Amino acid sequence: MSSAVVLTKNEEENIEKCIKSLSFCEEIIVIDDNSIDKTRDLANKLGAKVYERDMDKDYSAQSNFGMERASGKWVLFIDADEFVSEKLSKEIIEVVSEERGLSGYFIKRVDTIWGKELNFGESGNSKVLRLVKKGSGKWERRVHPNFNIRGKTSTLSNLLYHYPHQSVSRFIESVNRWSTWHAIANKEEGKESSIFKIIFMPIGHFVKNFIFRLGFFDGIVGFVFAVIMSF
Repeated sequence: MSSAVVLTKNEEENIEKCIKSLSFCEEIIVIDDNSIDKTRDLANKLGAKVYERDMDKDYSAQSNFGMERASGKWVLFIDADEFVSEKLSKEIIEVVSEERGLSGYFIKRVDTIWGKELNFGESGNSKVLRLVKKGSGKWERRVHPNFNIRGKTSTLSNLLYHYPHQSVSRFIESVNRWSTWHAIANKEEGKESSIFKIIFMPIGHFVKNFIFRLGFFDGIVGFVFAVIMSF
């Protein structure tokens, strides 16, 4: 049995498409961070188990909360602005029905921003660990979470589609929120900032993604993406 865990906050524009793409899962769990739109109502109507929980600037704790409530042997973690392709759903059904001695699978993810599919820069060759055996590990860090997994992993062949930041204002709002959470996480971990880091780390991040990772091949959208993601 497989369970899907979806984290949401004001995702009425995305949640239907996301949940419908998860119809192959025996259980869909939505952990909602105090949405004020129709997210929870839509998720309930589509048959998801919906829990309301304050994220409290801790993405990993929210994900772990969802995993604890999942009854499936395998758990698929999906964001509300992502959807599973038909080919990927069939591949997931296949791998969870067989015993291959693995604890998790990375999934290739394609980002599409403002109608442009990004194939280079930070989004190029993106692989995310999202399909895991329940009990094989847990999510760590408030922001930019990492699943600390015990056991072997592999990579699935088919694609997860991601449609984030569908306006510049929402993109900047998201970056501001994540940067604040990142600062809190760094403080908790005893990491100190400096004027040097504040000035030069964004520049270095931009050069790495736009120049060395060939983000310029994604055109003006790739440029804007690289600039905003530098901060």
